[in-house]
Amino acid sequence: MHHVRDDSQIIDLPLLDEHATLDLGRRLASAVQPGMTIWLSGDLGAGKTTLTRGLLRGLNFFGRVKSPTYTLLEIYPFSSFNLYHFDLYRFADPIEWQESGFQEYFNARSIGLVEWPEKAAGMLPEPDLTIRLDLAGEGRLARLSGNTEEGRRCARKVMESYLLG
Repeated sequence: MHHVRDDSQIIDLPLLDEHATLDLGRRLASAVQPGMTIWLSGDLGAGKTTLTRGLLRGLNFFGRVKSPTYTLLEIYPFSSFNLYHFDLYRFADPIEWQESGFQEYFNARSIGLVEWPEKAAGMLPEPDLTIRLDLAGEGRLARLSGNTEEGRRCARKVMESYLLG
Protein backbone atom coordinates (compact mmCIF):
# COMPACT_ATOMS: atom_id res chain seq x y z
CA MET A 1 0.00 0.00 0.00
CA HIS A 2 1.44 3.35 -1.02
CA HIS A 3 0.50 6.47 0.89
CA VAL A 4 0.75 9.06 -1.82
CA ARG A 5 0.34 12.73 -0.97
CA ASP A 6 -0.52 14.98 -3.89
CA ASP A 7 -0.97 18.71 -3.54
CA SER A 8 -1.18 19.13 -7.34
CA GLN A 9 2.38 20.29 -7.82
CA ILE A 10 4.24 18.13 -5.28
CA ILE A 11 3.86 14.38 -4.87
CA ASP A 12 5.40 12.51 -1.93
CA LEU A 13 6.03 8.78 -2.29
CA PRO A 14 7.44 6.55 0.45
CA LEU A 15 10.00 4.08 -0.91
CA LEU A 16 10.45 1.20 1.50
CA ASP A 17 13.54 -0.34 -0.12
CA GLU A 18 15.78 -0.43 -3.19
CA HIS A 19 13.14 -2.40 -5.11
CA ALA A 20 10.63 0.42 -4.54
CA THR A 21 13.17 2.97 -5.83
CA LEU A 22 13.75 0.89 -8.98
CA ASP A 23 9.96 0.59 -9.37
CA LEU A 24 9.55 4.37 -9.20
CA GLY A 25 12.15 4.67 -11.96
CA ARG A 26 10.25 2.17 -14.13
CA ARG A 27 7.01 4.07 -13.59
CA LEU A 28 8.79 7.30 -14.47
CA ALA A 29 9.93 5.71 -17.76
CA SER A 30 6.33 5.55 -18.99
CA ALA A 31 5.85 9.25 -18.24
CA VAL A 32 9.03 11.00 -19.45
CA GLN A 33 9.30 12.56 -22.89
CA PRO A 34 12.27 13.70 -24.99
CA GLY A 35 13.01 17.34 -24.32
CA MET A 36 12.62 16.99 -20.55
CA THR A 37 15.15 18.04 -17.95
CA ILE A 38 14.95 16.26 -14.59
CA TRP A 39 16.91 17.27 -11.52
CA LEU A 40 17.73 14.52 -8.99
CA SER A 41 18.55 15.77 -5.50
CA GLY A 42 19.43 14.04 -2.26
CA ASP A 43 22.36 13.12 -0.08
CA LEU A 44 25.08 10.66 -1.05
CA GLY A 45 23.56 7.18 -1.03
CA ALA A 46 19.97 8.44 -1.23
CA GLY A 47 19.25 6.37 -4.36
CA LYS A 48 19.63 8.77 -7.29
CA THR A 49 21.57 6.29 -9.43
CA THR A 50 19.23 3.45 -8.38
CA LEU A 51 16.28 5.56 -9.54
CA THR A 52 18.09 6.20 -12.83
CA ARG A 53 18.72 2.45 -13.23
CA GLY A 54 14.98 1.80 -12.77
CA LEU A 55 14.16 4.48 -15.34
CA LEU A 56 16.58 2.97 -17.85
CA ARG A 57 15.20 -0.54 -17.24
CA GLY A 58 11.72 0.86 -17.86
CA LEU A 59 13.00 2.23 -21.18
CA ASN A 60 14.31 -1.28 -22.05
CA PHE A 61 17.99 -0.54 -21.50
CA PHE A 62 19.53 -3.60 -19.86
CA GLY A 63 23.23 -2.77 -19.99
CA ARG A 64 25.34 -1.62 -17.07
CA VAL A 65 24.15 1.55 -15.34
CA LYS A 66 26.84 3.28 -13.34
CA SER A 67 27.02 6.51 -11.44
CA PRO A 68 28.81 9.19 -13.48
CA THR A 69 30.47 10.58 -10.34
CA TYR A 70 33.95 10.38 -11.91
CA THR A 71 33.06 10.69 -15.60
CA LEU A 72 30.46 13.47 -15.00
CA LEU A 73 28.29 12.11 -17.84
CA GLU A 74 26.93 8.75 -18.99
CA ILE A 75 25.14 8.62 -22.36
CA TYR A 76 22.38 6.11 -23.10
CA PRO A 77 21.31 6.14 -26.78
CA PHE A 78 17.78 5.10 -27.75
CA SER A 79 16.24 5.01 -31.23
CA SER A 80 14.47 8.39 -31.03
CA PHE A 81 16.39 10.19 -28.27
CA ASN A 82 19.44 10.08 -26.00
CA LEU A 83 19.29 10.02 -22.22
CA TYR A 84 22.12 11.99 -20.64
CA HIS A 85 22.86 11.22 -16.98
CA PHE A 86 24.97 13.92 -15.35
CA ASP A 87 26.54 13.84 -11.89
CA LEU A 88 27.88 17.26 -10.91
CA TYR A 89 29.02 16.28 -7.40
CA ARG A 90 32.68 16.98 -8.22
CA PHE A 91 32.05 20.51 -9.52
CA ALA A 92 33.68 23.06 -7.22
CA ASP A 93 32.20 26.09 -9.00
CA PRO A 94 29.11 26.55 -11.21
CA ILE A 95 31.33 28.02 -13.94
CA GLU A 96 32.62 24.47 -14.53
CA TRP A 97 29.22 23.70 -16.08
CA GLN A 98 29.67 26.45 -18.64
CA GLU A 99 33.23 25.38 -19.39
CA SER A 100 32.18 21.73 -19.84
CA GLY A 101 30.07 22.39 -22.94
CA PHE A 102 27.32 20.17 -21.54
CA GLN A 103 24.60 22.73 -22.42
CA GLU A 104 24.48 21.32 -25.96
CA TYR A 105 23.11 18.02 -24.63
CA PHE A 106 19.80 19.62 -23.61
CA ASN A 107 17.51 19.64 -26.64
CA ALA A 108 14.22 18.28 -27.99
CA ARG A 109 15.82 14.88 -28.75
CA SER A 110 17.22 14.28 -25.29
CA ILE A 111 16.26 13.61 -21.71
CA GLY A 112 18.66 15.18 -19.25
CA LEU A 113 18.93 13.71 -15.73
CA VAL A 114 21.09 15.85 -13.46
CA GLU A 115 22.36 14.70 -10.06
CA TRP A 116 23.62 17.46 -7.75
CA PRO A 117 22.11 20.32 -9.83
CA GLU A 118 22.93 22.83 -7.08
CA LYS A 119 26.62 22.45 -8.05
CA ALA A 120 25.83 24.33 -11.29
CA ALA A 121 23.43 26.84 -9.76
CA GLY A 122 22.19 29.38 -12.28
CA MET A 123 23.82 27.63 -15.25
CA LEU A 124 21.55 24.63 -15.87
CA PRO A 125 18.36 24.58 -17.90
CA GLU A 126 15.37 24.87 -15.57
CA PRO A 127 13.94 21.46 -14.66
CA ASP A 128 10.61 20.19 -15.90
CA LEU A 129 10.60 17.79 -12.96
CA THR A 130 12.56 17.77 -9.71
CA ILE A 131 12.88 14.53 -7.74
CA ARG A 132 14.27 14.75 -4.23
CA LEU A 133 15.19 11.55 -2.39
CA ASP A 134 15.57 11.72 1.39
CA LEU A 135 16.37 9.02 3.93
CA ALA A 136 13.26 8.03 5.89
CA GLY A 137 13.95 5.31 8.44
CA GLU A 138 15.09 2.20 6.55
CA GLY A 139 13.67 3.53 3.28
CA ARG A 140 13.44 6.77 1.35
CA LEU A 141 10.91 9.50 0.67
CA ALA A 142 10.68 10.65 -2.94
CA ARG A 143 9.27 14.11 -3.57
CA LEU A 144 8.31 14.81 -7.19
CA SER A 145 7.79 18.47 -8.08
CA GLY A 146 6.45 19.41 -11.49
CA ASN A 147 7.92 22.77 -12.47
CA THR A 148 6.46 23.04 -15.99
CA GLU A 149 3.25 21.76 -17.56
CA GLU A 150 5.22 18.81 -18.98
CA GLY A 151 6.75 18.11 -15.57
CA ARG A 152 3.36 18.27 -13.83
CA ARG A 153 1.90 15.90 -16.45
CA CYS A 154 4.78 13.51 -15.85
CA ALA A 155 4.35 13.62 -12.04
CA ARG A 156 0.57 13.08 -12.36
CA LYS A 157 1.12 10.09 -14.63
CA VAL A 158 3.51 8.54 -12.10
CA MET A 159 1.03 9.17 -9.28
CA GLU A 160 -1.82 7.65 -11.31
CA SER A 161 0.28 4.53 -11.94
CA TYR A 162 0.40 3.97 -8.15
CA LEU A 163 -3.29 4.70 -7.65
CA LEU A 164 -4.29 2.35 -10.48
CA GLY A 165 -2.03 -0.43 -9.19
